[in-house]
Amino acid sequence: MLNLLRMDPRWREDDAPPMQFTLYSRSYCHLCQDMLDALLLLQTPQQPFSVNVIDIDQANDPVLLARYDELVPVLFADLDQPELCHYFLDEAKVRELLKK
Repeated sequence: MLNLLRMDPRWREDDAPPMQFTLYSRSYCHLCQDMLDALLLLQTPQQPFSVNVIDIDQANDPVLLARYDELVPVLFADLDQPELCHYFLDEAKVRELLKK
């Protein structure tokens, strides 16, 4: 699992960002990288967030692999909530979440 947080000088290591996204991905998936890049572009100092990138092939979890095999990339804001989007970033949904 890779945790990404764009570093802003005002952020401290012990500050928890208000929003955490989880992106189910694959290392060779160009759509996965595109979604991650587009998501990170939405981050601002006023709306920080972190992204946990989980490579479904490296997770050693057959249930995870079966669930997301054909859907990656899949983005969640909270794992007990419905998915936000798959294949392409739904910018409107992400922006709405970041406003809260």
